[in-house]
Amino acid sequence: MYPYSYPYPYSVNYDDYRHLPGYNYYPASPGYQQHVTPNYSNQESYRETLRDYGPNPFVIDINSAAKQNNTYRTAIWTGPHIQITLMSLNVGEDIGLEVHPNLDQFLRVEQGRGVVQMGNTKENLSFVRNVHPGSAIAVPAGTWHNVTNTGNTPLKLYSIYAPPNHPFGTVHPTKADAMSER
Repeated sequence: MYPYSYPYPYSVNYDDYRHLPGYNYYPASPGYQQHVTPNYSNQESYRETLRDYGPNPFVIDINSAAKQNNTYRTAIWTGPHIQITLMSLNVGEDIGLEVHPNLDQFLRVEQGRGVVQMGNTKENLSFVRNVHPGSAIAVPAGTWHNVTNTGNTPLKLYSIYAPPNHPFGTVHPTKADAMSER
């Protein structure tokens, strides 16, 4: 029996875990074909069709997808409890001051530089931080917030809303398109 309650065909990568004391290796059943993950080290060779794949099971190289995205907002996965969107802010552009009364939001910067502002009221955005690739931003429900691109390249990021904030399949090519739907 596999040491955890995961069903077949899950297996452990022996090379990664053999150094752990007392660890038992349980290979996949005979005839199981191991999925080989493509090498995405060359971003130019990686091109994912950016569309909403929810609520089906889904795996994506989120870093490459975020960098590939050139729209203001594209939903790539919408389920009943969370939504993942990709965003690209042009130089000097911002998301726009907003608040989500009933949902939490997570954003992660993949490319570019910017500043995030947050506060309890739109007049008092006392939480201000610079952001860069690798920065994670947590926005609690009811918090006013804005993200502005302060760099000299597009700011590429992804956002996770819980629960979803946009209709399934949302694509806003520009910020103006997004504002016209409010």
